[in-house]
Amino acid sequence: MIRPSIRFASALTLVALSLPIFQATAQQDVPAAPASAPSAPAPAAAPTFPKPDPANFTAASPTKEAVDAFIQTSWGYDDSRIWEVWAIKSTPAEGVSRVTILVGDKSGKQKPAVVEFFALSDGKHILAQNEILPFGQHPYAEYRALAQKRADGPYRGSSMKDLELIEFADFQCPHCKDAQANMDKLAVDFPKARIVFQTFPLESIHPQAARSAAYGVCVTKQGGSDAFFIFASAVFDGQEGLATEDGTTLTLNSAVTKAGLDPAKIAECAATPATVAAVDALVKLAADLNINQTPTLLINGRQVPANAPYDNLKQIILYQAKLDGVAAQ
Repeated sequence: MIRPSIRFASALTLVALSLPIFQATAQQDVPAAPASAPSAPAPAAAPTFPKPDPANFTAASPTKEAVDAFIQTSWGYDDSRIWEVWAIKSTPAEGVSRVTILVGDKSGKQKPAVVEFFALSDGKHILAQNEILPFGQHPYAEYRALAQKRADGPYRGSSMKDLELIEFADFQCPHCKDAQANMDKLAVDFPKARIVFQTFPLESIHPQAARSAAYGVCVTKQGGSDAFFIFASAVFDGQEGLATEDGTTLTLNSAVTKAGLDPAKIAECAATPATVAAVDALVKLAADLNINQTPTLLINGRQVPANAPYDNLKQIILYQAKLDGVAAQ
């Protein structure tokens, strides 16, 4: 969990190019059609976008085809969504282009809108709502490779990394506690997936997060993944106890005991420089993957909120697995 205002802005960036259930603040309404005389309500229909003006395509890069391929990768899981690349304009900044996309849905029930972002000069990133996001036909490939190499948290499911679902969570984050129901369902619905719990303590707002993460590292080291998930479930169940230092001690020790381990040995392990370094590495990985909020689910490198509606998560996982040519179920 992060501060509500920051979390909300960051989540909107994700959903603008990901989930269909919210509307991003950067969107603007498409100009309405001319008013007509009152009449009986007509059945909703897909919007007809104005024909793009060639004069609006003044940038050499990216091409319209490249933008279309990126949007197809980002939004293609939603069969109801339609769009038109409306403009790709050069800007005063060399190599930076302003991309405008008209967005609607086939049913006509959602109000058409405009989404804009800046394509950066490296050809691999865009700037959208103050967030740097990956760009291209395969925008998540680099993050997927990095996660496969360095995400070493406890896991359930497959030992293979063809379909890897990595949850970045903070034990003090109430949204992360809520997300566990989604994660448990995913473990049932996607038995071929490797589902990783990657602890990401947000120390600036959660004073006991790093200590809880250190205990988790040691529980995994001494008891393996099975012990960790018992421990994690118990910590989330007793999350209110993490509000104070003494309460944290009781909560963590109780969770360790439920996992079948010795609280004294785990506490000793958690205080070692090696464990502190391991927790620092967890935070560093999240930063390198451009993850700045919890709970976040990385689906083969694709970042979505782990507490999003379950049907949307499942839909995106199936689509990403298809894009990557891997078995999902």
